[in-house]
Amino acid sequence: MTADLIDIHPDVRAALDAGRAVVALESTIVTHGMPHPRNVETARAVEDDIRAEGAVPATIAVLDGRPRVGLSAADLDALVARPDVAKASGRDLAAIMARGGSAGTTVSCTMRLAALAGIRVFATGGVGGVHRGAEETWDVSADLAELGRTEVAVVCAGVKSILDIPKTLEVLESQRVPVIAYGTDAFPAFYARDSGKRADHRLDTPEEIARAVDLHLRLGSGTGLLIANPVPEADALAPAEIDGIIAEAIDAAATQGVSRKDLTPFLLERIATRSEGRSLATNIALVRNNARLAARIAVELAG
Repeated sequence: MTADLIDIHPDVRAALDAGRAVVALESTIVTHGMPHPRNVETARAVEDDIRAEGAVPATIAVLDGRPRVGLSAADLDALVARPDVAKASGRDLAAIMARGGSAGTTVSCTMRLAALAGIRVFATGGVGGVHRGAEETWDVSADLAELGRTEVAVVCAGVKSILDIPKTLEVLESQRVPVIAYGTDAFPAFYARDSGKRADHRLDTPEEIARAVDLHLRLGSGTGLLIANPVPEADALAPAEIDGIIAEAIDAAATQGVSRKDLTPFLLERIATRSEGRSLATNIALVRNNARLAARIAVELAG
């Protein structure tokens, strides 16, 4: 059935058929998360990082109504060149496919397509979560629901501190999603290494994490896993600094009436401007760091 729904790049298909390590990558970082040309440069660097660790990268997107699991260089260029490229959550897939549209895939959408292709490890920057003020707006990312029902291990730098982190962790607990921090007791906050909250579990090696992923899947748990990998210390921003910038960005979004899918891109652009580009440099560093860890976990799982 999946052969009728998705196109799998030959390199990715060959690796899956041979039982070799594959790491899924999302594409909204390219279409909506970073300015050109840093978006394309980062996407290619992340793929190279995964190959250097012995795994095969599978960047996921939708082009002309067809989900692609693994993009060629030409596919990536075509995706970036589309003026009307959508930002696709898991719920948007069928409608975008039906109209022959193109889209960058969010965490929830990428997880769904990775699972259909048989990929069990996925690297991203940060997952979505419960937005501040959600008790009034009900703005809760579909990423959390997807983690609660799709058996893919998601390696990320925690969640962005634009979100309500305590509420996000509560929802993950309700969804039965294990939260495993790599080499730390703290749950990271994307730009910063420590959100002030503790992760459920700490594991200190890719081998331990791969073992936990394998056991979780073999137990039939029915959920994903969140692997929280703090941004490298040299690239982290001070919590006090970034929190002030985020508070200003959130106030600006409220004043301008920005919400739903437009909110996160608006906030990220505002934060990058106010931090004079330092947040973008941190974003790139943590995405590449997550990709390397994901590849090591995938290699251990394949071995």
